[in-house]
Amino acid sequence: MLKNSILFLIIIIFIFVTCKKQETPQVADSTERSAAAPEWAKNANIYEVNIRQYTPEGTFNAFATHLPRLRDMGVDILWLMPIFPISEKNRKGSLGSYYAVSDFTKVNPAFGTMDDFQALLQQAHELGMKIILDWVPNHTGWDHHWIETHPEYYTRDADGNIIDPIDPKTGESWGWTDVADLNYDNPDLRQAMIADMRFWLEKIGTDGFRCDVASEVPDDFWAEAVPQLRAVRPDLFMLAEAEHPPHRNEEWFAMSYAWSFHHLMNEIAQGKKKASAIDAWLQADQQKFKKGYHMHFITNHDENSWNGTEYERMDNAVDAMAVLSFTLDGMPLIYSGQEAAFNRRLKFFEKDEIDWGNFSKQAFYTTLIALKHNNQALWNGADGGRPVRIKTGSDEQVYAFYRKKNNDKAIIILNLGNTPQEIILNDENVLGDYNNIFGNSTISISKGATMQLKPWGYVVLSNK
Repeated sequence: MLKNSILFLIIIIFIFVTCKKQETPQVADSTERSAAAPEWAKNANIYEVNIRQYTPEGTFNAFATHLPRLRDMGVDILWLMPIFPISEKNRKGSLGSYYAVSDFTKVNPAFGTMDDFQALLQQAHELGMKIILDWVPNHTGWDHHWIETHPEYYTRDADGNIIDPIDPKTGESWGWTDVADLNYDNPDLRQAMIADMRFWLEKIGTDGFRCDVASEVPDDFWAEAVPQLRAVRPDLFMLAEAEHPPHRNEEWFAMSYAWSFHHLMNEIAQGKKKASAIDAWLQADQQKFKKGYHMHFITNHDENSWNGTEYERMDNAVDAMAVLSFTLDGMPLIYSGQEAAFNRRLKFFEKDEIDWGNFSKQAFYTTLIALKHNNQALWNGADGGRPVRIKTGSDEQVYAFYRKKNNDKAIIILNLGNTPQEIILNDENVLGDYNNIFGNSTISISKGATMQLKPWGYVVLSNK
């Protein structure tokens, strides 16, 4: 009887200890190393360039003067919004949309010449940066020569008229009346599109593509196209403007948009969701995506022009959300003007120059980029460490996690609310001495250590 009582007590203790150990929410292991992600991108960041609005001139040559500054910030990948000629027919506004392309193998004369672009590309490469082009495979402008020479490349209505793109969920027009929808049921269109993409890799020497509305193009096109592109450029970098698991799981794209996480950040900043909602997002996301990584962002050209600046959407949470976008599993994006705390919606179809001021946020982003470059725990996808939640006693409002890879470790603590918080750190995995990245100091974490956080405050610690 005594033996049975002792055995029962041991079982109870074992269950209690096991449950205590499982209190800290865990997420699945990091995604697998993807053949679609080139080695050079393992700790890279990406910077979106709006050539039209970047300088008073709005040209390649004028933008090139910023390259040394961007290299000093630590920028790795320059994503250029479409640089192609813009159709005049059905144009919106006086200058039109960058995404209404009239020729995929030429450059917009308002931006300069092809020689100017190649000089920009060469200078970027010499400074150690890559350039990817914003590619528009779903549609063309109404002036594109295919309209006349190959009308069979386009989608038509019952009367045989070429139409603008249709939302497959509603059967109604998206409202993109300045563009004509391409028909990927036509095999000749597919080869023509691949040939134009190859032109920029073979003849010009660009490093890859950001593919606009990639999920509106059939999956089997990417299965056909990407191997041909990769045969030309083995270290090709592909970014999908989509959140569609096959794009990455089938290794057509290295990276895709984290639209859902961006929306979650907005909701947390607006008080509509708690910080703890991030755990559920991570767990669900890692069930869907097995390879590659997300692009995380607090703003981009669409968000800025159509949904508001990061300051409109996130208010006092902007810096905390920027830190989160740089330290969570994935690659961070900086949009033109973000390093200047630019707080105005840019006109999309007109000239509307960015006011750079004194680049007030440049040091902030330079610090985050340097941390990502140097701490392997924060590298992208499977090259970095998985995020593991740290219990703080204030987990509805405070989101704290650590990432570890080999001997590198980073700890990120974010107060994602508008009230001050005191937290207690008891997790044995985070004890030790660290560099306080934004405090220019060292900090020692012992068991039971307390920390005071201001509303929307953050602490970023690194053992490097």
